[in-house]
Amino acid sequence: MKHLIVVSHPSESSFTMTLARAYADELQSLNQDFQFRDLYRDRFDPLLTAAELNATNVAPRVANDVSRAQDDIRDADVLAIFYPLWWLSMPAMMKGYIDRVFARGFAYESNSGIVRGLLSAKKCVLVTMSGAPMSVLANSGGWNAVEALQDKHIFRSSGFELLEHIHFDHIQPDLPKPSLDDHLARIRLCARTHFAS
Repeated sequence: MKHLIVVSHPSESSFTMTLARAYADELQSLNQDFQFRDLYRDRFDPLLTAAELNATNVAPRVANDVSRAQDDIRDADVLAIFYPLWWLSMPAMMKGYIDRVFARGFAYESNSGIVRGLLSAKKCVLVTMSGAPMSVLANSGGWNAVEALQDKHIFRSSGFELLEHIHFDHIQPDLPKPSLDDHLARIRLCARTHFAS
């Protein structure tokens, strides 16, 4: 299988980046083929332009960076997305990636308000993390919002089979080594569970 890992965090030494690298390392140990896209270090431009927004199937205006990102997704069987939840949503960089790359005509088509995903042959693993404990997210209704807006509205609506949304809660700076080791073991298990032959 071919995997595309897309990660969004401004700090290269962040927990988000550490998890994404551990996931990639586990895929490599399983002899899986993957590409790693770090939106910040790759300097992905998250700004959707008027020309892109007004593009049509008849006169597409696809920028080079978007075309490359869409080719990455076309070539992959599995997309793994890593980002922290900030204000219960994805960082602006990741949202810009979704806005620009998951465009009409590529990720979905819509007719009379009915959306049909165009990426239905692909699978997705979604990995998020938050400082808030899951109990707080669940009791406030926040986790229901995350699942509705991100899992269902973005990824499932685009046609992806969402294999797993794995969430790491109560993440604080300078995690103790035992906690970090437990989290790394959990992300490696995620890769093995879905992709070990």
